[in-house]
Amino acid sequence: MVASATSKPPADGARGSDPETFFDAILVVAFGGPEGTADVMPFLENVTRGRNVPSERLEEVAHHYARFGGVSPINTQNRELIAALRPELDSHGIDLPIYLGNRNWHPFLTNTLREMSDDGIRRALAFFTSGFSSYSSCRQYRENILSAQAEIGPGAPEVARTRMFYNHPGFVQANAEHVSQALQTIPEARRAGVHLAFTAHSIPLAMARQSRYETQLAEAAGLVGEEVGVADRAVVYQSRSGSPRVPWLEPDVCDHIRSLAVRGIRDVVLSPIGFVSDHMEVLFDLDVEAREAAEEAGVRLVPARTAGTHPAFVAMIRELIQERLDPTLPRRALGRFGPSHDVCQAGCCLPG
Repeated sequence: MVASATSKPPADGARGSDPETFFDAILVVAFGGPEGTADVMPFLENVTRGRNVPSERLEEVAHHYARFGGVSPINTQNRELIAALRPELDSHGIDLPIYLGNRNWHPFLTNTLREMSDDGIRRALAFFTSGFSSYSSCRQYRENILSAQAEIGPGAPEVARTRMFYNHPGFVQANAEHVSQALQTIPEARRAGVHLAFTAHSIPLAMARQSRYETQLAEAAGLVGEEVGVADRAVVYQSRSGSPRVPWLEPDVCDHIRSLAVRGIRDVVLSPIGFVSDHMEVLFDLDVEAREAAEEAGVRLVPARTAGTHPAFVAMIRELIQERLDPTLPRRALGRFGPSHDVCQAGCCLPG
């Protein structure tokens, strides 16, 4: 079932006649996740389709989900995000329905776009639940939307997207406040020696070279690190998959934790900055595997929360929507690179 903030489509011409600023719905685009034991293997088969992942590997990952009853929290968290976004939009006069469409599990993008078409939606503005540029986190979602539109046919809604938000003040503030809360749990006498590790999903090196993924992660980590005043920090990676012969981004978070123990570091805060919600790859790869590595190495691990439904992050989404409805509004961004583009060039973020 599509998660929608309202059951009725907006009035005709809700955003004026300019085709570039007319939108009559918001589409939250997400990865999706299983919501029961029976869903796990079909979900994993969707995720890995065309990648020749051995069945043994799928069974191994399925056991990760089994520890949590076969339920990934990602769909629930995206519904919570939509529930938090609704009053934020209403309070700023943005009366547009919100839909949820997933790549890998219900509600699938094709079904969501078909429902939008039935509701009379003509042009939607999509918010991708990833703030960083890569094939998996941007271009592939655009390909998913194009495939869904092709399946639906001429009546499918047009879909534009909001910009990447890795350096938006709202994203930085949400992560910084969650890191600060984690830091407060460490005894004050040891706080000066804390190491701050920012984690993100690893991707193949060939894919990384086709995007600004590493650069954007480094920028976001630097902005949050400066905000919380921790100089000893690093970007590390998690959740790699595929053939071990294919090089992926490193260092792995568990290897990094072991190296911290060699340096004599006693406390590490993990900030999963590459994710916006605490889904399975945070629950298992950090809360289980990384915690076990830390315990074996004698390092105290303190996890920070993802942006989630932090008010600054929810307000950021509303800002990203507003700036597409009204191009005269300022586009906020921190750091060296300024605001990202709205429309991707033909050759950006190729799979590698």
